[in-house]
Amino acid sequence: MLQIMPESEGKIIGLRIAGKLTDRDYQEILIPSLEALMHQHGKVRLLCCLDEEFAGMEAGAMWDDAKFFLPHKDDFEKMAMVGGPKWMQLGLKLFAPLMQGEARVFSAEQLSEAWEWIRA
Repeated sequence: MLQIMPESEGKIIGLRIAGKLTDRDYQEILIPSLEALMHQHGKVRLLCCLDEEFAGMEAGAMWDDAKFFLPHKDDFEKMAMVGGPKWMQLGLKLFAPLMQGEARVFSAEQLSEAWEWIRA
């Protein structure tokens, strides 16, 4: 399940992810929301909070992730990942050198610090 966090504003969007991330989450929420922000603001800032109930991604969601983020890699000023399994954190660290913006990983306990960083 994917939800837009209420702290989102302007070119900053926060996403809370619980359970399994699905193709439907990408098609109905994530991609349309990011495309709208990119159209309105150009570059955006993304915070993904993977809560303790995060259970991975469907294969379709993984494909959607690659299809969307690779062509848009330079459309992000900042990207933060909060919590989640080590393999997701490693994925962001491997993706970070491909993008022009900054990327950071925060522990689940550092959510407020992640919001401060994404806003700065």
